[in-house]
Amino acid sequence: MPVLCDRLLKLKEMFNSKFGSIPKFYVRAPGRVNIIGEHIDYCGYSVLPMAVEQDMLIAVEPVKTHTLQLANTNPLYPDFSTSANNIQIDKTKPFWHNYFLCGFKGIQEHFGLSNLTGMNCLVDGNIPPSSGLSSSSALVCCAGLVTLTVLGMNLSKVELAEICAKSERYIGTEGGGMDQSISFLAEEGTAKLIEFSPLRATDVKLPSGAVFVIANSCVEMNKAATSHFNTRVMECRLAAKLLAKYKSLQWDKVLRLEEVQTELGISLEEMLLVTEDALHSEPYSPEEICRCLGISLEELRTQILSPNTQDVLIFKLYQRAKHVYSEAARVLQFKKICEEAPDNIVQLLGELMNQSHRSCRDMYECSCPELDQLVDICRKSGAPGSRLTGAGWGGCTVSIVPADKLPSFLANVQEAYYQRSDRSLAPEKQSLFATKPGGGALVFLEA
Repeated sequence: MPVLCDRLLKLKEMFNSKFGSIPKFYVRAPGRVNIIGEHIDYCGYSVLPMAVEQDMLIAVEPVKTHTLQLANTNPLYPDFSTSANNIQIDKTKPFWHNYFLCGFKGIQEHFGLSNLTGMNCLVDGNIPPSSGLSSSSALVCCAGLVTLTVLGMNLSKVELAEICAKSERYIGTEGGGMDQSISFLAEEGTAKLIEFSPLRATDVKLPSGAVFVIANSCVEMNKAATSHFNTRVMECRLAAKLLAKYKSLQWDKVLRLEEVQTELGISLEEMLLVTEDALHSEPYSPEEICRCLGISLEELRTQILSPNTQDVLIFKLYQRAKHVYSEAARVLQFKKICEEAPDNIVQLLGELMNQSHRSCRDMYECSCPELDQLVDICRKSGAPGSRLTGAGWGGCTVSIVPADKLPSFLANVQEAYYQRSDRSLAPEKQSLFATKPGGGALVFLEA
């Protein structure tokens, strides 16, 4: 908390010099690390994240005009102002302010409001951007809570999470809701199993003899700036439809892989067997998918695919479905091991994390050479388990490390990965750090 107090004071001073006034309140929303359960939230499956201590902090002053004035303490992010009653979000350019506008617009549309009051906002974030720790979702959540507070309205944390998950899609990312859910529902000292439809969170007590260490590969990947992410979402959607058709279900109503399992009433292990029977490992062309479903290319493009995946030429449906069903099973196994707490808990959890990384790398193809190298270094430095976390294609790894091995682990990884000249420029604290489960989003009133 003392660090946060210092940041609030500094933010207040910067706000005053920027806007010539004092903020009325501050809002904080944390980033997160997903311990296990990658790329499965948008398929309908449970995930197991925890909030990190790094966060987005916004100082706010409501004003009488109808203008939103947004500024950032980081000079790399330029000021922005717009009318509060005419929010335009440009999907082609993931500028920082667009994520704020997503949260603002989500609350505005939820309550059906027009003629909104303006505000002056100064944003301060210490989550490394494009690192897979959800800096963008934390900003969306922060903005949603800012807007709700300015309006004097009330919503539950679950409602807020659902609105912010939906509103982040204004930027063009077809995410699943994990990032927004943990940002609001996190509690200090515990990870959470986040389940969807309906959204709920259950405490998962992590082993006391281990710490989770985040290491940044220093390769940035902006989810909204690339179609990799949305292509995976569509591959999972298409796999779900082909599996549903194979099993004579109403495939046109099916959107997620989880729906197929629920409709069939079978286990995840059995779904893996169905996938083996129903799908082939060679990539599918759009034409073959159309033949399988009995639809035209036009119908595929306009009714099933998202706008930025309409020109994709190959879809790897078998590999994506195999990853999702096996990863969903690993999440449940991870939770069960945490509850049973056997003597070799750290080894068992580590092995699940290793399996997860292999599946992300080989079946989901969302890793990159630097992440694979970093995971390898983490394991050789004493982590029983290490994996990419977040969307992948860059960003961070998370490793489980026995508490007594932490100092030597950090020293070894620092030397083996970061001492190389091109990476030693990254601020050390943001590159490699042990983390513990932090609390969720909060509003602080100016005393």
